[in-house]
Amino acid sequence: MITIIFHSELLSKQVIQQVIHDLNPQDLVKKALQKKTFKKNLHLLAIGKAAWDMAQAAYMVLGERINKALVITKHGHSRGEIDHFQIIEAGHPIPDETSLKAGQQAIKMFSELKEDDELIFLISGGGSALFEVLYDGITLEDLQQVTKILIASGMDIKKINGVRKRLSLVKGGQFAQIVAPASIQAFIISDVLGDSVADIASGPVTPEEMTAELSEIMSALKLEEDRIIQAIQRKMPKKVESVQVSIIDNIVHACQNAKKNFEKQGVPATIVTTCLECEAKEAGSFIAAMIKDITNKNSDFTKPHCLIFGGETLVHIHGTGKGGRNQELALSAAIALDGLEADCCLFSLGTDGTDGPTDAAGGIVTPETLQLIKAAGLNPAQMLKNNDSYHALEAVNALIKTGPTGTNVNDLICAVIL
Repeated sequence: MITIIFHSELLSKQVIQQVIHDLNPQDLVKKALQKKTFKKNLHLLAIGKAAWDMAQAAYMVLGERINKALVITKHGHSRGEIDHFQIIEAGHPIPDETSLKAGQQAIKMFSELKEDDELIFLISGGGSALFEVLYDGITLEDLQQVTKILIASGMDIKKINGVRKRLSLVKGGQFAQIVAPASIQAFIISDVLGDSVADIASGPVTPEEMTAELSEIMSALKLEEDRIIQAIQRKMPKKVESVQVSIIDNIVHACQNAKKNFEKQGVPATIVTTCLECEAKEAGSFIAAMIKDITNKNSDFTKPHCLIFGGETLVHIHGTGKGGRNQELALSAAIALDGLEADCCLFSLGTDGTDGPTDAAGGIVTPETLQLIKAAGLNPAQMLKNNDSYHALEAVNALIKTGPTGTNVNDLICAVIL
């Protein structure tokens, strides 16, 4: 079979590299810190997938002014030592023993701070799994089981984190209570649509917001263990003191960055939405339909053009395959685009460099991708049904692999028609 070289695909790969380079959060952290004043007794805690880069930037600005410092990030996301900072790598998306070790170390280092102390708290997505101290009676096995059920359920992050907060002693504003009477200045990279600080990393310094839906959630999850049910039903903090919060980056920035880079290459671009939130496979087929309409001149958009979407799609896991929401979206689009005679492609990218429990950030597909998968002896439709998008895309070199990017601002999806 002759493989068609799509210029749209080559262009997209160049833009992906540039977007990832431009999204590194160090400059944003530096600018945010330089605008603030801090107390003399200064400490630092960084949690999340972007924790190392954020902490490195803080050290470059504040250096030896920082006394105690702890960085908690995902396994493989540390880029080396940062002077006197302690660095712990932990499990994500499923918490592990090192997640508990990290949480206990944070308690040990910062629970006895005084009123004249101040904690710089650098927060990014992933902190819910990476940083944990369990509520009384809850075991790591309980937490892992519930986390797996939540991830497979297809629930949105607000509901997922609403449950995780109640199994924890450091989420939903509880860590702020532990650090009191010291003050906290939190700088946050948002991976939650709408930038709800109560949901980013399960809101360690932000009071709980969700209560009404808990009974419905527990019923849907079919939880039976009394200790878990009692933990989820407990009351959470309604107020915290001496906490300032600043959102320094989000998906809007990523979409704007992609638009800028496509337009530099002479391709007009439109940000369709920064709040895409639906089933991944439905998003893939819908965006593919938009590509077809543009190609067939049935749209107000004319080629060349790039349609840009930001957000976080959902996957209900029914199969036993391997993949993530970005890969599932891409495979669904590949099926819908099959045979279209156009120079076009779609890519879906997790800006943190990881998509689900895989080493890929997402996938990139063209109208030829489906036939290439079939030529490899695979059944794309069956693999999509089995949530096995990783192996389908891997077979035709359609995975996007970036490695850890140093940031985490949801997903970026682009449809490019030339």
